[in-house]
Amino acid sequence: MNSIWIKNPLAIYTNGEMDANGGVVVADKKIIELVRDGSVPTHQYNVIFDAKDHVLLPGLINTHHHFYQTLTRAVPAACNKELFDWLKILYTIWAKLTPAHIEISCRLALAELLLSGCTTASDHHYVFPAGLEQAIDLQVTEAEKLGMRIALTRGSMSLSVEDGGLPPESVVQSDEVILADSERLIKKYHQHEQGAMRQIILAPCSPFSVSESLMTETAHLAEKFGVQLHTHLAETKDETGYCLDLFGVRPVDYLERVGWLKNNVWLAHGIQFEPDEIGKLGAAGVGICHCPSSNMVLASGICPTLDLEAAGCPVGLGVDGSASNDCSNLMQEIRQALLLQRLRYGAKRVSHLDALRWATRGSARCIGRDDIGEIAPGMQADLALFKLDELRFSGSGDPLAALVLCGAHRADQVMVAGRWVVEKGEIPGMDMELLMEKHSNLAEQLLR
Repeated sequence: MNSIWIKNPLAIYTNGEMDANGGVVVADKKIIELVRDGSVPTHQYNVIFDAKDHVLLPGLINTHHHFYQTLTRAVPAACNKELFDWLKILYTIWAKLTPAHIEISCRLALAELLLSGCTTASDHHYVFPAGLEQAIDLQVTEAEKLGMRIALTRGSMSLSVEDGGLPPESVVQSDEVILADSERLIKKYHQHEQGAMRQIILAPCSPFSVSESLMTETAHLAEKFGVQLHTHLAETKDETGYCLDLFGVRPVDYLERVGWLKNNVWLAHGIQFEPDEIGKLGAAGVGICHCPSSNMVLASGICPTLDLEAAGCPVGLGVDGSASNDCSNLMQEIRQALLLQRLRYGAKRVSHLDALRWATRGSARCIGRDDIGEIAPGMQADLALFKLDELRFSGSGDPLAALVLCGAHRADQVMVAGRWVVEKGEIPGMDMELLMEKHSNLAEQLLR
């Protein structure tokens, strides 16, 4: 059995229960041993990776994204807009998406995430114009080529402008089509076992784009097949007003009404909560994905992360779509989360370790995983290694703190399921210039 000793890292982020400064031993896709400082492994190994210049992290986990939006970064007409106006402009562009757009945007987004140290990515694809019915299938294929772990959500929109929703008629589907395709994708791709490389999650887009009946039926379908649920919720005050006008209740009460206050649910954004609503979410074990950059770009507000965690909610991290964040770099998002949450809670209450926890263990809990997000024996061998050899790190003290505070943004080595998928800052076999050329050409085509 091929085994690797990742030896003597400069620093390592573990759960703090034991000294692991001697590194980790990886075999058969898992971490099999943590090595104490100055010790050698008790398990056999046949390869040594010298990590003396590397900071070793669990593979980062991105719990909210929209891969296709890499094609619509910094669109002039959508700049300086808040969520609803921003969406109305971009929906008309996204209605022109083709399978070629999905393939190239997924490839680029996953590559960008991998290079930032991300080993598991969740994507929320909810735009299905005619001809794009196989969008999730295309995403599975692209992720398999890169060897990345994925949690793909079958998003949906069923309420068009004509029905009182926000999106145009051309990008919505009927409840029947959505539910049938959701079941198809679960049966074809979802893996329930430990170490799963693929998850399928069901994810109606938001209260302002799907029917109440679809929310309810989707929850039933998820329960039937034992899969997770995901949606946008409580992102803006406009959304709260919309829910009150259309449903007569606030977003969290609506969530309860449609059977979504459960521990197999995680929500994107989670900003506009009242204290009693936070308590209700925590009691149910609902997860929250914090998207700091997107929330700042769209001026949506600040997620109450520490209050949510104290109430019992898992809190993860997401880059969100590249049309509201304009990049897909999860390591940068960790720093952004630290800075934004310090504005809310103060410097003494939020540290770099909190931000790292959100992007690892917290994110794993959001997507229902207990086998990733930590460096510990028995966990999947998903690892990200960063060097501190740029000007920005010169003179730094604590390596883990420097990684976040000084702004690390590119991993040197990344491992998924025991296999190197990034080596010396590059994805083996990927022609990055050609990828960007194809991606840019298709983006220009989309904006004509």
